[in-house]
Amino acid sequence: MDVKRVIEKMETGEQDTVLMALQSYNKEMSQIFTFITEDEQDRQYLGELVLAFLNKDVQPCCQLTCLETVRILTRDKNCLSPFVSRSALSTLARYAGILTPEHPDQDAVMEGLKSICNVLLHSETGLVGRLCLCFVSLGSALTSCGLLFWVQILFFDLRLTFLLTAQRVEIRKQLAQELHGISLLGNQLEAVLGLCWPDTLEAARSGFEGVPLEELPPLSRQQTELAMEVLKILFNITFDKGRRSVDEEEAAEFRRLAAILRHCLMIHTDGDEGTQEFHSHVVNLLGNLPLPCLDVLLIPKVQQGSTEYLGVNMDAVDMLLNFMEKRLDRGQKLKETLLPSLNLLIESSRIHRETRKFLRSKVLPPLRDVKNRPEVGDALRNKLVRLMTHVDTDVKDAAAEFLFVLCKENVSRFIKYTGYGNAAGLLVTRGLLAGGRGSGFYSDDEDSDTEEYREAKTQINPVTGVVEEEQPDPMEGMTEEQKEYEAIKLIKMFEKLSRTSVIQPMQLGTDGKMRAMKGEDLHNLAQNPAQLSANSGSEDEPDEAEQPH
Repeated sequence: MDVKRVIEKMETGEQDTVLMALQSYNKEMSQIFTFITEDEQDRQYLGELVLAFLNKDVQPCCQLTCLETVRILTRDKNCLSPFVSRSALSTLARYAGILTPEHPDQDAVMEGLKSICNVLLHSETGLVGRLCLCFVSLGSALTSCGLLFWVQILFFDLRLTFLLTAQRVEIRKQLAQELHGISLLGNQLEAVLGLCWPDTLEAARSGFEGVPLEELPPLSRQQTELAMEVLKILFNITFDKGRRSVDEEEAAEFRRLAAILRHCLMIHTDGDEGTQEFHSHVVNLLGNLPLPCLDVLLIPKVQQGSTEYLGVNMDAVDMLLNFMEKRLDRGQKLKETLLPSLNLLIESSRIHRETRKFLRSKVLPPLRDVKNRPEVGDALRNKLVRLMTHVDTDVKDAAAEFLFVLCKENVSRFIKYTGYGNAAGLLVTRGLLAGGRGSGFYSDDEDSDTEEYREAKTQINPVTGVVEEEQPDPMEGMTEEQKEYEAIKLIKMFEKLSRTSVIQPMQLGTDGKMRAMKGEDLHNLAQNPAQLSANSGSEDEPDEAEQPH
């Protein structure tokens, strides 16, 4: 429909004429998602006229139609100028029920909330501040909104809160501190999921107490959407919590939240894709919780069908490991999809001995295959070792860190499972190329060498981590003078490449760290080529007596 014709009808000021024109416009535009550039100014003017009409005393049906038009216009990021002023946002907030304690009309409230969400989604961050005065009222709306008739309104209240907390740090702090957001939103999540508490830190779905979590009916689509909005808001307001200490009251809130998240981790939604997305938000939030509160994941008693290890219920940890492997197998956007679960497993392994031992039994079982490289195969160890040479530094470092922690930061054991070539990156970073162990404290455990590994140990190439066929000596038959000539020739090639900045030769320092070789180092090496001879690989260091965690 021609926007100019709609404007002409609007300018008459007659409610019936305006209503019919806007209804026709809305019906046509609701099916169109691409706006004509030439009509931008006309659409902006139409937005101004509609807002003016909303501030008049008009019939409810006319108000709702005007709000629908605003919602359609705010889908276009080039048509936001009429809607970003303080007065315009106040008008929309009034219809959205944010500035008033009661909800005058459900449909009007929903259209108002959708319009404000569109404005926040497409506008610059600086414009969000004009809505901050509405936020306390929005917080109270979250507690007063019911879950039956008002469920759709609650969804857009949550969506608006998410957008505000995503863009404004001060709103995150206000919601977390002044409005006790962790407790408030935890209660909201509990209500959405219909939870009860048969034990202090063990949540269950009301009416299904005692039923194994895997046998629970899946969450409805409505429950899933509401729960994910709550999880996203909680992620925003807890973003820095895991990086600082918390007092006793905060710790109690976080532990209760961790119990709810454990329940979320163990249940399913309608469809595998929906479950993966839901669990992704749960894992992201778990990564924000203070580390001491993660022991709640291990609290439930071992029951029939539970995954048990050392007398501890490992259902949640096993679910996290399976979730991480599914993300790894997808191979898409690993930094965004894999790292949250991988980092969570790393930190859990560091602080919980039972978790680390369980994960090691799954990821690094006793080594029997000494004929294939560590990166070859479909086992989880093989997949993680392949990541240790990934092009993304964060992904590469996290995979190496996980395996290193599972090896109790023991360099010899780490090389045994990954090969020296794959392990070199982390060892260089830690200054551990010369051997030893990291700075972590881990409980002692028994020797895990298999008979197959012991028999082949002396024949394993420490660089590749496998037994290789004996290769012919390329210097066989050469005289000592010929060997020295080839060594000097190689050194001069390195020196030339170094001068032209093609490569940067490195050498191992006395502190166990790699350092750049200078010209004089290469010159000295040329004078004494015997230094090129490599030291043989050292045997695995025996386990040292360690301090218990």
